[in-house]
Amino acid sequence: MQVFSTSTAFNIVAFSNSYVPLAVMLLVSAAMVAAFLILSYMLGPGRRGPVKGIPYESGIDPVGSAQRPFHVRFYLLAVLFLLFDVELVFFYPWAVLYHGDRSGFFLIEIIIFSVILLVAFAYAWIKGVFDWR
Repeated sequence: MQVFSTSTAFNIVAFSNSYVPLAVMLLVSAAMVAAFLILSYMLGPGRRGPVKGIPYESGIDPVGSAQRPFHVRFYLLAVLFLLFDVELVFFYPWAVLYHGDRSGFFLIEIIIFSVILLVAFAYAWIKGVFDWR
């Protein structure tokens, strides 16, 4: 009694052969990473002295700390910028898809997306995120 027919066995072989280039690429990449790590360990400088960790400032010894405290508003503004910037990236694929379509579905879709963005912007404005007082 035969469990697999010839067409099923052929499909399994074709399916497994389609992943061979991916496996080869992953193995070559892993070998290159390992080779680079070993070479950098062998060829890199091995001495770590007390001066090695000091930041260099044009030959002058550093004074004070390099870390200053920032107000939370800067972080909040940066997060809002990233949020709106990433959301605006979605307008380009929409424009590419909408280019050939004359139905109103894509237009309604982007209007809803824009309204959600404007509501979020208005909420941030009302909460005073953009005030620098």
